[in-house]
Amino acid sequence: MSGRKDFLGQPAPENYVAGLGRGATGFTTRSDLGPAREGPSEEQIKEALAKRAAQLGTAAPTAYGAPEKKDDDDDDERFQDPENEVGLFASGTFDRDDDEADRIYQEVDEKMDKRRRARREAREEAEREEYERNNPKIQQQFADLKRALGSVTDEDWASIPEVGDLTGKNKRTKQNLRQRFYAIPDSVIAGARDAGQFDTSISTNGEETNGTNGINGASGANGADGVDGTMTNFADLGAARDKVLQVRLDQAAQGSNTESVSGTATNIDAKGYLTSLSKSELKAGEIPVGDVKRVRSLLESVIKTNPKHGPGWIAAARLEEFAGRTVAARNVIARGTENCPKSEDVWLESIRLNDNHNAKIIAANALKNNDRSTRLWIEAMKLENNPQAKKRVLRLAIDAVPQSVAIWKEAVNLEEDPNDAKLMLAKATEIIPLSVELWLALARLETPESAQAVLNKARKAVPTSHEIWVAAARLQEQMGAANMVGRVMERGVKALARESAMLKREEWINEAERCEDEGAVLTCVAIIKETLGWGLEEDDERKGVWKEDAKSSIGRGKYETARAIYAYSLRVFVQSRSLWLAAADLERNHGTRQALWDVLEKGTNACPNSEVLWMQLVKEKWQAGDMDAARHTLGTAFSRNPKNEDIWLAAVKLEADHGQTNQARTLLEQARLESGTSRVWVKSVAFERAWGTPDDALDLVNQGLQLYPSAPKLWMLKGQIYEALSKLPQAREAYNTGTRACPKSVPLWLLTARIEERQGASVRARSVLERARLAVPKQEELWLESVRLERRAGNLAAANTMMAQALQEAPTSGRLWAEKIMHLEARTQRKPRVLEAIKKVDKDPFLFVTAARLFWAERKLDKADTWFGKAIVEDADLGDTWAWYVKFLQEHGTAEKRVEAVSKCVMSEPKHGEVWQSVNKDPKNAGKGIEDILKICVGLVK
Repeated sequence: MSGRKDFLGQPAPENYVAGLGRGATGFTTRSDLGPAREGPSEEQIKEALAKRAAQLGTAAPTAYGAPEKKDDDDDDERFQDPENEVGLFASGTFDRDDDEADRIYQEVDEKMDKRRRARREAREEAEREEYERNNPKIQQQFADLKRALGSVTDEDWASIPEVGDLTGKNKRTKQNLRQRFYAIPDSVIAGARDAGQFDTSISTNGEETNGTNGINGASGANGADGVDGTMTNFADLGAARDKVLQVRLDQAAQGSNTESVSGTATNIDAKGYLTSLSKSELKAGEIPVGDVKRVRSLLESVIKTNPKHGPGWIAAARLEEFAGRTVAARNVIARGTENCPKSEDVWLESIRLNDNHNAKIIAANALKNNDRSTRLWIEAMKLENNPQAKKRVLRLAIDAVPQSVAIWKEAVNLEEDPNDAKLMLAKATEIIPLSVELWLALARLETPESAQAVLNKARKAVPTSHEIWVAAARLQEQMGAANMVGRVMERGVKALARESAMLKREEWINEAERCEDEGAVLTCVAIIKETLGWGLEEDDERKGVWKEDAKSSIGRGKYETARAIYAYSLRVFVQSRSLWLAAADLERNHGTRQALWDVLEKGTNACPNSEVLWMQLVKEKWQAGDMDAARHTLGTAFSRNPKNEDIWLAAVKLEADHGQTNQARTLLEQARLESGTSRVWVKSVAFERAWGTPDDALDLVNQGLQLYPSAPKLWMLKGQIYEALSKLPQAREAYNTGTRACPKSVPLWLLTARIEERQGASVRARSVLERARLAVPKQEELWLESVRLERRAGNLAAANTMMAQALQEAPTSGRLWAEKIMHLEARTQRKPRVLEAIKKVDKDPFLFVTAARLFWAERKLDKADTWFGKAIVEDADLGDTWAWYVKFLQEHGTAEKRVEAVSKCVMSEPKHGEVWQSVNKDPKNAGKGIEDILKICVGLVK
């Protein structure tokens, strides 16, 4: 119980007087023991009384309960009526002098008021105007709009839709907002599920009971009885939970291409969505009759309100057609043609709804009312079945609408004789000289020589048309005058610039791509050459813009346009290595080998100090089997870059891969003398180690460490050589010395810890890893090795503790999450952990592989394949991912998919991965290709 006293048992506050709010005062008597206590002061009493009165909403009373009277109380009844004289003036008498005095005073007041009235009214008017200007009324704000309503026509007034009654809708909306939703308990769901199921059970008292599961229902293996008699099916709940997790993983797979993988992301394929909509056609029987009637009443209101509104009649007719009432639809649209005789849309709808014979009559009536409607003439022509009748209709149409390009085109298309078509097009160009389309059609029908004359006439008639200049360039290409194509486009660009009719750079690129599609490659190149720099200043990011243009063209499959863009860009930026590499990638993926060689040779001449271009050229010739050309290229590269270690090492690899060990050793000696970098020494040691000369390798590594004592790879090679010779103490000493010389090298720390563990000193290995984590904090590989050390020692509790610390240090490490999920979690908890990890780690290939392995284990092969594909797309340089994927395909894939996966792996040339690097760096596998390394890794991943 609390030690606090109750309210009545607590002491009174200081200066407390009972009944003070009711006007009581404190007092003391002589009979009181102790010194008398003074009562509250007058100010305290007034303050308490005022506070009490404020709470009650009355006037503040005095200490004796009577309210105070104010002398200037305006509410006194004596001052309400000036004719009611009471009090002092009750017995007063008034005479003429008093009336005269009152009159004089009144006149004086009126005169003084008249003198100040003008200024007062002027001041009040100014104040009123200022207030109205700052706070305008609603009618003033819309005054200009109300004046504009005077110009609204009767048709516009009639087309204003009726205002619907939204009161019911708003009421329903508010009711829905006030609704409350509660989670339904499992017991209610289970009761609803079992409501229609009857069974026979024996109660505890031996009576047989028919009905649903109740209090007497027996508990089974799937659940236990609840208080309300329901039985929880834990198997169903587990299956539902797995299904929910699977759906969330699928959503994460779909949403991984968005900004974040939250597990609830949703991707909508706009193209597929529209396609699905087009496939789901509504039928009249699927629409409720009430909806049809309601829409019919609305449309009837529209056409009655505004009978001159053509779209209303069309909508009403289509509604009847949709409802299956074709005759009613024809009648409605017939009324529409009577009310809207000048609306070609209404006539076209009427023609569509009627059969051919009636449609011809309707078309004739339509043309009587709309003799200049191109669409009606063309529709009337289509109704004819005889070509001669079609031509007759089109001749009438040309007489009625001679300026219609569409009618002339239809008439030309009906001509079977090219000469007649040319004559008609010649006449059309005379009547419509501004139609570029007709000029180009005429040029296509003429011979090349005559086509030039036609295009010259067209150019003079329409000097702002770029299509005519492009057609002229294509004509020159067709005639075989390749040197004239560029000249024509150059003249065309200058002429269009004079006329201020130049297109934007993006539009010119689209024109070039269109020419490429139609086979005019030279015209495509000429367009790019003359227009790619249009609108770009020299200080703009032209190189980046052009690279993006080329990538966009490649994405659309327009490789010739991309080549032309790269060619123009390289003429401007000759020494841009990135542009040369991009052009080489284009030729490698979409060109010929000779074209690739030409691009790389030009790139090496333009950028002689770029070892990347030299290496690519050597590699291409090497892979083509031309060893002499590869050696010659390396010799040229040596002469241009005598100190470049990449070229030296490429030459060494070339000779070593073809068995020329002595030549490779000689090249390494020369490289150590001329270049002499730590990387050259590392490659020299690795070469001797790979070819089985450990003594020479030890000698070289000791020489290299004297020159580069802080090179971690040299210390690692020294320790690995001793390990290969089974000299573990010397290897351990090499590793320890290396960690002191290179305390930031994570691989050195890992090798040191592993050799201690291999010698059975797990405690020392643990100490090494602790020192490593202090030297290199927040390094996921060190934490991962610490967790694996505890797991290999059988200490799972310590491994879990270490993993918790690791995830606090590196919460976005996919490798740590994958280790935790696959080795430290129960099988039933792996899927939830994968989902949690995907939410925290964005696009990690290790997690994708983990998800794929979980689906693989559950025999959900399609989903596993999808996740493997996502992992490869995310990081194709990770060799372990390729190994897992190929292993999966070996068990559940087809031979074609396995071959495709291996070929893609060879093309990607992966270089990273825990298992991949251990196999690739092993001296036993020296000289093996990527495919051989992949086969070994497939057998090691687990």
